Amino acid sequence: MDFLDFLFYTRRNNDRYIPYHSHACYELVYYFGGSGTTRIGSKEYQFWDRMVALISPGTIHDERHNEGGEVLFIGFHSDNSFLHNMNTVIQDDTDNHLQQLILRMHEEFTGKKQGYAEMLNLMTGELVIHIQRLTDRRKSAELTGDQLQYIRNYMDEHYRGKISIESLARMSGYSYDRFRHLFKETYGLAPLQYVFRKRMEYAKLMLYETSLQVSEIALTSGFSSEAQFCTMFKRETGTTAKAFRRRTNR
Repeated sequence: MDFLDFLFYTRRNNDRYIPYHSHACYELVYYFGGSGTTRIGSKEYQFWDRMVALISPGTIHDERHNEGGEVLFIGFHSDNSFLHNMNTVIQDDTDNHLQQLILRMHEEFTGKKQGYAEMLNLMTGELVIHIQRLTDRRKSAELTGDQLQYIRNYMDEHYRGKISIESLARMSGYSYDRFRHLFKETYGLAPLQYVFRKRMEYAKLMLYETSLQVSEIALTSGFSSEAQFCTMFKRETGTTAKAFRRRTNR
């Protein structure tokens, strides 16, 4: 069962400090602008606009506002096991679903229309669901980051060999298109572009440090042929591999 305990809206000034305290219920703190830090239990978090702090019952916490802003506090009770001992700071989603909900709760609380208490308890249940969705989304994003980092590490080790983007997608657990999208979104390059960039960097190093023929360097670096390497090298640097070698070996 979920029900509201308290709700209030205030503004914190610059350099305002709220000493350690705790509550007998869960507390949700939504930050509208401003920035600062909050220590919840033994862990310190930073906050800024559209961040949400969740504090479990009995957990001591403080709050320091470096830059002032408006803050909305909601105290509530819930028997949802998902929330048990949860203390965290997360960011609202891009559509500000949580912000919209708590502003509706504030309007209901201050308006005190008929049945407002029952309505607020229903909205508290909705609040708990939104918190769960936000934390699930964050965990999913963290997992995605770990998976992509593993794939990138693999590419860094094997870029000079045969690399299939389809195989990398299967390793990541995503579809081909989804993998390419996530990789580019995270690292700024499509997977194949990333591989070619690594090969090109290695080839430049070989041109500078060795006397190997361009054809040998092309194949050693992972390019399918000397022609492919020379075409991509000219496109990348604006000069030929031989001219690059002469210039860097002066």
